[in-house]
Amino acid sequence: MAYRAGRHFLQIPGPSPVPDRISRAIDAAVIDHRGPNFSDLGLSVLSGMQRIFKTEAPVVIYPSSGTGAWEACLSNALKAGDQVLFYETGQFATLWKQMADRLGIETEFLAGDWRNGVDADRIEARLRQDTKHAIKAVCCVHHETSCGITSDIAAVRQAIDVVGHSALLLVDSISGLASVDYEHDKWGADVTVSGSQKGLMMPPGLGFNALSDRALEAAKNGGSQRSYWDWQEMLASNTSGYFPYTPATTLLYGLREAIAMLEEEGLDNVFSRHQRLGDACREAVAVWDLQTVCQNPNEHSNALTGIMMPEGHDADRVREVILNKFDMSLGTGLGKIKGKAFRIGHLGDINDLTLMGVLCGVEMGLDLAGVPHQSGGVEAAMRFLSR
Repeated sequence: MAYRAGRHFLQIPGPSPVPDRISRAIDAAVIDHRGPNFSDLGLSVLSGMQRIFKTEAPVVIYPSSGTGAWEACLSNALKAGDQVLFYETGQFATLWKQMADRLGIETEFLAGDWRNGVDADRIEARLRQDTKHAIKAVCCVHHETSCGITSDIAAVRQAIDVVGHSALLLVDSISGLASVDYEHDKWGADVTVSGSQKGLMMPPGLGFNALSDRALEAAKNGGSQRSYWDWQEMLASNTSGYFPYTPATTLLYGLREAIAMLEEEGLDNVFSRHQRLGDACREAVAVWDLQTVCQNPNEHSNALTGIMMPEGHDADRVREVILNKFDMSLGTGLGKIKGKAFRIGHLGDINDLTLMGVLCGVEMGLDLAGVPHQSGGVEAAMRFLSR
Protein backbone atom coordinates (compact mmCIF):
# COMPACT_ATOMS: atom_id res chain seq x y z
CA MET A 1 0.00 0.00 0.00
CA ALA A 2 1.36 3.41 -0.97
CA TYR A 3 2.26 5.85 1.78
CA ARG A 4 -0.29 8.62 2.29
CA ALA A 5 1.12 11.95 3.43
CA GLY A 6 -0.48 13.84 6.31
CA ARG A 7 -2.50 12.51 9.20
CA HIS A 8 -5.57 10.34 8.93
CA PHE A 9 -8.74 12.16 10.00
CA LEU A 10 -10.53 9.83 12.42
CA GLN A 11 -13.93 11.52 12.58
CA ILE A 12 -16.12 8.65 13.67
CA PRO A 13 -18.17 9.18 16.85
CA GLY A 14 -15.66 7.15 18.85
CA PRO A 15 -13.11 5.91 19.38
CA SER A 16 -12.02 9.52 19.17
CA PRO A 17 -8.40 10.52 18.43
CA VAL A 18 -6.07 10.03 21.40
CA PRO A 19 -4.05 13.18 22.25
CA ASP A 20 -0.27 12.92 22.48
CA ARG A 21 -0.31 13.67 26.21
CA ILE A 22 -2.50 10.66 26.87
CA SER A 23 -0.49 8.41 24.52
CA ARG A 24 2.70 9.35 26.37
CA ALA A 25 1.05 8.69 29.74
CA ILE A 26 -0.09 5.23 28.61
CA ASP A 27 3.48 4.47 27.51
CA ALA A 28 4.72 4.48 31.12
CA ALA A 29 6.15 1.30 32.62
CA VAL A 30 3.73 -1.16 34.20
CA ILE A 31 3.94 -1.24 37.99
CA ASP A 32 2.91 -3.78 40.61
CA HIS A 33 -0.86 -3.44 40.95
CA ARG A 34 -0.57 -4.79 44.51
CA GLY A 35 2.36 -2.58 45.46
CA PRO A 36 2.41 0.65 47.49
CA ASN A 37 2.77 2.96 44.48
CA PHE A 38 -0.43 1.77 42.83
CA SER A 39 -2.77 3.08 45.51
CA ASP A 40 -2.16 6.72 44.58
CA LEU A 41 -3.01 6.00 40.94
CA GLY A 42 -6.17 4.10 41.84
CA LEU A 43 -7.46 6.71 44.27
CA SER A 44 -6.67 9.48 41.80
CA VAL A 45 -8.71 8.06 38.92
CA LEU A 46 -11.59 6.91 41.14
CA SER A 47 -12.04 10.37 42.68
CA GLY A 48 -11.42 12.04 39.34
CA MET A 49 -14.20 10.08 37.67
CA GLN A 50 -16.58 11.13 40.44
CA ARG A 51 -15.89 14.72 39.41
CA ILE A 52 -16.43 13.92 35.73
CA PHE A 53 -19.78 12.20 36.47
CA LYS A 54 -20.62 15.00 38.96
CA THR A 55 -21.39 12.57 41.75
CA GLU A 56 -20.54 12.02 45.39
CA ALA A 57 -21.39 8.32 44.98
CA PRO A 58 -18.89 5.62 43.97
CA VAL A 59 -17.76 5.11 40.38
CA VAL A 60 -16.65 1.60 39.45
CA ILE A 61 -13.99 1.19 36.74
CA TYR A 62 -13.83 -2.07 34.78
CA PRO A 63 -11.23 -3.30 32.28
CA SER A 64 -13.95 -3.61 29.64
CA SER A 65 -15.74 -1.98 26.77
CA GLY A 66 -18.93 -0.02 27.27
CA THR A 67 -20.80 -3.24 26.53
CA GLY A 68 -19.22 -4.79 29.59
CA ALA A 69 -20.30 -1.79 31.65
CA TRP A 70 -23.86 -2.33 30.34
CA GLU A 71 -23.78 -5.90 31.62
CA ALA A 72 -22.32 -4.85 34.97
CA CYS A 73 -25.21 -2.41 35.41
CA LEU A 74 -27.90 -4.95 34.52
CA SER A 75 -26.43 -7.90 36.45
CA ASN A 76 -25.98 -5.96 39.69
CA ALA A 77 -29.27 -4.06 39.69
CA LEU A 78 -31.60 -6.68 38.15
CA LYS A 79 -32.23 -10.38 37.92
CA ALA A 80 -33.85 -12.72 35.42
CA GLY A 81 -37.60 -12.24 35.40
CA ASP A 82 -37.51 -8.58 36.46
CA GLN A 83 -39.59 -6.25 34.30
CA VAL A 84 -37.73 -3.32 32.76
CA LEU A 85 -38.92 -0.46 30.55
CA PHE A 86 -36.57 0.54 27.72
CA TYR A 87 -37.02 3.53 25.41
CA GLU A 88 -36.01 3.14 21.76
CA THR A 89 -33.88 6.05 20.59
CA GLY A 90 -31.57 4.21 18.19
CA GLN A 91 -29.17 1.33 17.71
CA PHE A 92 -27.56 1.43 21.14
CA ALA A 93 -30.84 1.53 23.04
CA THR A 94 -31.81 -1.47 20.92
CA LEU A 95 -28.60 -3.39 21.64
CA TRP A 96 -28.83 -2.73 25.39
CA LYS A 97 -32.39 -4.02 25.36
CA GLN A 98 -31.27 -7.12 23.48
CA MET A 99 -28.60 -7.77 26.10
CA ALA A 100 -31.26 -7.61 28.81
CA ASP A 101 -33.34 -10.11 26.85
CA ARG A 102 -30.41 -12.54 26.75
CA LEU A 103 -29.95 -12.15 30.51
CA GLY A 104 -33.54 -13.29 31.06
CA ILE A 105 -34.88 -9.85 31.99
CA GLU A 106 -38.46 -9.20 30.88
CA THR A 107 -38.17 -6.12 28.66
CA GLU A 108 -40.76 -3.72 27.30
CA PHE A 109 -39.68 -1.37 24.50
CA LEU A 110 -41.36 1.99 24.03
CA ALA A 111 -40.97 2.36 20.26
CA GLY A 112 -39.22 5.42 18.85
CA ASP A 113 -38.42 6.66 15.35
CA TRP A 114 -34.61 7.02 15.73
CA ARG A 115 -34.94 10.76 15.00
CA ASN A 116 -36.16 12.01 18.37
CA GLY A 117 -35.04 11.52 21.96
CA VAL A 118 -36.75 10.03 24.99
CA ASP A 119 -40.29 11.33 25.54
CA ALA A 120 -40.60 11.56 29.32
CA ASP A 121 -44.38 11.97 29.06
CA ARG A 122 -44.69 8.52 27.50
CA ILE A 123 -42.61 7.04 30.32
CA GLU A 124 -44.79 8.77 32.89
CA ALA A 125 -47.97 7.47 31.22
CA ARG A 126 -46.65 3.91 31.20
CA LEU A 127 -45.56 4.04 34.84
CA ARG A 128 -48.99 5.34 35.87
CA GLN A 129 -50.44 2.11 34.47
CA ASP A 130 -48.03 0.06 36.59
CA THR A 131 -49.88 0.48 39.87
CA LYS A 132 -48.21 -2.59 41.42
CA HIS A 133 -44.70 -1.30 40.59
CA ALA A 134 -43.82 -4.44 38.65
CA ILE A 135 -41.39 -2.39 36.52
CA LYS A 136 -38.08 -2.49 38.37
CA ALA A 137 -36.11 -0.07 36.20
CA VAL A 138 -36.34 2.43 33.38
CA CYS A 139 -33.41 2.21 30.94
CA CYS A 140 -32.62 4.95 28.45
CA VAL A 141 -29.71 6.32 26.47
CA HIS A 142 -28.67 9.86 27.32
CA HIS A 143 -26.63 10.36 24.17
CA GLU A 144 -27.61 8.07 21.27
CA THR A 145 -24.44 7.69 19.20
CA SER A 146 -26.20 6.09 16.25
CA CYS A 147 -28.39 9.13 15.60
CA GLY A 148 -26.79 12.17 17.23
CA ILE A 149 -29.59 12.65 19.76
CA THR A 150 -29.29 13.90 23.35
CA SER A 151 -32.19 13.10 25.70
CA ASP A 152 -33.33 14.96 28.81
CA ILE A 153 -32.47 12.62 31.69
CA ALA A 154 -33.68 15.02 34.38
CA ALA A 155 -37.12 14.93 32.75
CA VAL A 156 -37.13 11.14 32.89
CA ARG A 157 -36.33 11.22 36.61
CA GLN A 158 -39.11 13.76 37.11
CA ALA A 159 -41.53 11.46 35.25
CA ILE A 160 -40.64 8.58 37.59
CA ASP A 161 -40.91 10.75 40.70
CA VAL A 162 -44.17 12.50 39.83
CA VAL A 163 -45.83 9.08 39.64
CA GLY A 164 -44.19 8.05 42.92
CA HIS A 165 -42.81 4.96 41.20
CA SER A 166 -40.03 2.85 42.70
CA ALA A 167 -38.24 2.06 39.42
CA LEU A 168 -34.50 2.58 39.21
CA LEU A 169 -33.22 4.93 36.49
CA LEU A 170 -30.43 3.29 34.48
CA VAL A 171 -28.71 5.51 31.91
CA ASP A 172 -26.20 4.98 29.10
CA SER A 173 -23.96 8.03 28.56
CA ILE A 174 -21.13 6.17 26.86
CA SER A 175 -20.73 8.76 24.10
CA GLY A 176 -21.98 11.77 26.03
CA LEU A 177 -19.82 11.84 29.14
CA ALA A 178 -17.09 14.52 29.06
CA SER A 179 -18.39 15.96 25.76
CA VAL A 180 -21.82 17.20 26.83
CA ASP A 181 -22.94 18.08 30.33
CA TYR A 182 -23.94 15.14 32.50
CA GLU A 183 -25.01 15.38 36.17
CA HIS A 184 -25.42 11.94 37.73
CA ASP A 185 -26.51 13.16 41.17
CA LYS A 186 -28.54 16.22 40.20
CA TRP A 187 -30.47 14.37 37.50
CA GLY A 188 -31.24 11.45 39.79
CA ALA A 189 -29.68 8.58 37.85
CA ASP A 190 -29.23 5.36 39.81
CA VAL A 191 -26.62 3.88 37.48
CA THR A 192 -24.84 5.71 34.67
CA VAL A 193 -22.82 3.63 32.22
CA SER A 194 -19.92 5.05 30.21
CA GLY A 195 -16.70 4.13 28.42
CA SER A 196 -13.21 5.49 27.87
CA GLN A 197 -13.08 5.91 24.09
CA LYS A 198 -15.32 8.93 23.50
CA GLY A 199 -15.21 12.25 25.36
CA LEU A 200 -12.50 10.94 27.68
CA MET A 201 -10.18 10.80 24.61
CA MET A 202 -8.84 7.39 25.59
CA PRO A 203 -8.41 4.14 23.67
CA PRO A 204 -11.21 1.62 24.19
CA GLY A 205 -10.80 -0.62 27.21
CA LEU A 206 -12.30 1.00 30.32
CA GLY A 207 -15.98 0.81 31.31
CA PHE A 208 -17.64 2.80 34.09
CA ASN A 209 -20.65 2.47 36.38
CA ALA A 210 -21.55 5.54 38.45
CA LEU A 211 -23.84 4.39 41.24
CA SER A 212 -26.45 5.63 43.70
CA ASP A 213 -27.39 4.43 47.18
CA ARG A 214 -30.59 2.95 45.74
CA ALA A 215 -28.64 1.02 43.13
CA LEU A 216 -26.24 -0.31 45.76
CA GLU A 217 -29.17 -1.40 47.92
CA ALA A 218 -30.78 -3.18 44.96
CA ALA A 219 -27.54 -5.02 44.25
CA LYS A 220 -27.05 -5.95 47.90
CA ASN A 221 -30.53 -7.43 48.20
CA GLY A 222 -30.86 -8.95 44.74
CA GLY A 223 -29.44 -8.74 41.27
CA SER A 224 -28.16 -11.64 39.22
CA GLN A 225 -25.46 -14.18 39.93
CA ARG A 226 -22.23 -12.41 39.11
CA SER A 227 -18.52 -12.48 39.83
CA TYR A 228 -16.38 -10.36 37.50
CA TRP A 229 -19.01 -7.60 37.39
CA ASP A 230 -19.83 -7.52 41.12
CA TRP A 231 -19.91 -3.99 42.50
CA GLN A 232 -19.37 -4.98 46.13
CA GLU A 233 -16.07 -6.74 45.52
CA MET A 234 -14.82 -3.81 43.47
CA LEU A 235 -15.88 -1.21 46.00
CA ALA A 236 -14.26 -3.10 48.87
CA SER A 237 -10.89 -2.99 47.10
CA ASN A 238 -11.36 0.53 45.76
CA THR A 239 -11.47 2.09 49.23
CA SER A 240 -7.68 1.80 49.35
CA GLY A 241 -7.12 2.44 45.63
CA TYR A 242 -6.80 -1.19 44.57
CA PHE A 243 -8.83 -3.58 42.43
CA PRO A 244 -9.92 -7.17 43.15
CA TYR A 245 -8.31 -8.43 39.96
CA THR A 246 -5.62 -7.17 37.58
CA PRO A 247 -6.63 -3.72 36.29
CA ALA A 248 -5.66 -2.17 32.96
CA THR A 249 -2.73 -0.37 34.55
CA THR A 250 -1.47 1.61 31.55
CA LEU A 251 -5.00 2.69 30.62
CA LEU A 252 -5.40 4.03 34.15
CA TYR A 253 -2.26 6.14 33.57
CA GLY A 254 -3.98 7.51 30.47
CA LEU A 255 -7.22 8.08 32.36
CA ARG A 256 -5.41 10.11 35.02
CA GLU A 257 -3.98 12.30 32.26
CA ALA A 258 -7.37 12.62 30.52
CA ILE A 259 -9.01 13.80 33.75
CA ALA A 260 -6.20 16.33 34.22
CA MET A 261 -6.66 17.66 30.68
CA LEU A 262 -10.42 18.02 31.06
CA GLU A 263 -10.03 19.83 34.37
CA GLU A 264 -7.28 22.11 33.06
CA GLU A 265 -9.65 23.25 30.31
CA GLY A 266 -12.59 23.25 32.74
CA LEU A 267 -15.63 21.04 32.16
CA ASP A 268 -17.89 23.99 31.37
CA ASN A 269 -15.40 25.13 28.73
CA VAL A 270 -15.22 21.61 27.31
CA PHE A 271 -19.01 21.55 26.95
CA SER A 272 -19.07 25.04 25.42
CA ARG A 273 -16.41 24.05 22.89
CA HIS A 274 -18.39 21.00 21.85
CA GLN A 275 -21.58 23.07 21.55
CA ARG A 276 -19.84 25.63 19.38
CA LEU A 277 -18.37 23.00 17.07
CA GLY A 278 -21.68 21.14 16.90
CA ASP A 279 -23.49 24.37 15.98
CA ALA A 280 -20.91 25.10 13.27
CA CYS A 281 -21.33 21.63 11.80
CA ARG A 282 -25.11 22.05 11.71
CA GLU A 283 -24.69 25.44 10.00
CA ALA A 284 -22.88 23.62 7.19
CA VAL A 285 -25.53 20.89 6.95
CA ALA A 286 -28.30 23.49 6.70
CA VAL A 287 -26.55 25.32 3.85
CA TRP A 288 -25.93 22.00 2.07
CA ASP A 289 -29.74 21.64 2.21
CA LEU A 290 -29.44 18.22 3.83
CA GLN A 291 -31.26 16.93 6.92
CA THR A 292 -29.76 15.94 10.23
CA VAL A 293 -30.92 12.60 11.60
CA CYS A 294 -32.04 14.34 14.79
CA GLN A 295 -35.20 16.32 14.07
CA ASN A 296 -35.59 18.23 17.35
CA PRO A 297 -33.18 21.20 17.58
CA ASN A 298 -33.27 20.95 21.38
CA GLU A 299 -31.95 17.39 21.20
CA HIS A 300 -29.05 17.86 18.78
CA SER A 301 -25.85 16.17 19.88
CA ASN A 302 -22.80 18.37 20.31
CA ALA A 303 -20.47 15.37 19.97
CA LEU A 304 -21.57 14.15 16.54
CA THR A 305 -23.87 15.03 13.67
CA GLY A 306 -25.83 12.43 11.72
CA ILE A 307 -26.66 13.45 8.14
CA MET A 308 -29.45 11.87 6.10
CA MET A 309 -28.88 11.18 2.42
CA PRO A 310 -31.38 12.18 -0.27
CA GLU A 311 -33.49 9.32 -1.58
CA GLY A 312 -31.54 7.05 -3.92
CA HIS A 313 -28.09 7.94 -2.57
CA ASP A 314 -26.00 5.54 -0.47
CA ALA A 315 -24.34 7.06 2.58
CA ASP A 316 -21.72 4.32 2.66
CA ARG A 317 -20.72 5.19 -0.90
CA VAL A 318 -20.13 8.78 0.24
CA ARG A 319 -18.02 7.52 3.14
CA GLU A 320 -16.02 5.32 0.78
CA VAL A 321 -15.29 8.22 -1.56
CA ILE A 322 -14.20 10.45 1.32
CA LEU A 323 -11.95 7.77 2.80
CA ASN A 324 -10.29 6.94 -0.51
CA LYS A 325 -9.82 10.54 -1.68
CA PHE A 326 -9.15 12.40 1.56
CA ASP A 327 -8.10 9.75 4.10
CA MET A 328 -10.95 10.61 6.46
CA SER A 329 -13.09 8.07 8.32
CA LEU A 330 -16.72 8.98 9.01
CA GLY A 331 -19.24 6.95 11.00
CA THR A 332 -21.57 4.60 9.18
CA GLY A 333 -25.31 4.55 9.65
CA LEU A 334 -26.36 1.73 11.98
CA GLY A 335 -29.41 -0.50 12.17
CA LYS A 336 -32.52 1.12 10.70
CA ILE A 337 -30.55 3.94 9.07
CA LYS A 338 -27.77 1.80 7.56
CA GLY A 339 -26.92 3.26 4.15
CA LYS A 340 -29.33 6.16 4.72
CA ALA A 341 -27.09 8.32 6.89
CA PHE A 342 -23.47 8.92 7.85
CA ARG A 343 -22.12 10.48 11.03
CA ILE A 344 -19.48 13.15 11.62
CA GLY A 345 -17.76 12.82 14.97
CA HIS A 346 -16.70 16.15 16.50
CA LEU A 347 -15.88 15.08 20.04
CA GLY A 348 -12.87 14.83 22.27
CA ASP A 349 -9.61 16.54 21.37
CA ILE A 350 -10.90 18.72 18.50
CA ASN A 351 -10.72 22.42 17.67
CA ASP A 352 -11.97 24.88 15.04
CA LEU A 353 -9.33 24.09 12.42
CA THR A 354 -9.84 20.35 12.77
CA LEU A 355 -13.58 20.77 12.20
CA MET A 356 -12.98 22.99 9.17
CA GLY A 357 -10.78 20.30 7.65
CA VAL A 358 -13.51 17.74 8.30
CA LEU A 359 -16.24 19.85 6.69
CA CYS A 360 -14.04 20.56 3.65
CA GLY A 361 -13.58 16.83 3.19
CA VAL A 362 -17.32 16.20 3.51
CA GLU A 363 -18.30 18.94 1.04
CA MET A 364 -15.74 17.74 -1.52
CA GLY A 365 -16.93 14.18 -0.97
CA LEU A 366 -20.56 15.11 -1.55
CA ASP A 367 -19.51 16.67 -4.88
CA LEU A 368 -17.47 13.65 -5.96
CA ALA A 369 -20.20 11.19 -4.96
CA GLY A 370 -22.82 13.10 -6.91
CA VAL A 371 -25.04 13.82 -3.92
CA PRO A 372 -27.44 16.70 -4.62
CA HIS A 373 -26.64 19.58 -2.27
CA GLN A 374 -26.04 23.31 -2.20
CA SER A 375 -22.46 24.57 -2.00
CA GLY A 376 -21.24 26.93 0.68
CA GLY A 377 -21.58 24.86 3.82
CA VAL A 378 -17.89 25.18 4.63
CA GLU A 379 -18.04 28.98 4.26
CA ALA A 380 -21.10 29.11 6.53
CA ALA A 381 -19.31 27.13 9.24
CA MET A 382 -16.22 29.30 8.84
CA ARG A 383 -18.27 32.49 9.27
CA PHE A 384 -19.96 31.01 12.33
CA LEU A 385 -16.66 30.07 13.99
CA SER A 386 -14.97 33.37 13.12
CA ARG A 387 -17.78 35.29 14.82
